[in-house]
Amino acid sequence: MTRHIADRRSPPEAGRTKQFIELARREGSEGSHPATQALLRRPRLGGETARRMKEFLRIERGHQA
Repeated sequence: MTRHIADRRSPPEAGRTKQFIELARREGSEGSHPATQALLRRPRLGGETARRMKEFLRIERGHQA
């Protein structure tokens, strides 16, 4: 009996990742748009802040605990 199509694994996409990393190294920061650079330099939300934001959004959507 053969396997179902959903039971077959797809090949890993390591080649695409390698190409992306190589492109990022080659172009570096000079190839990026200034707005993109500003977003990447912006500090990320802390764990506590992100958790609170998640809870506020849950309440806003009307979900009850």
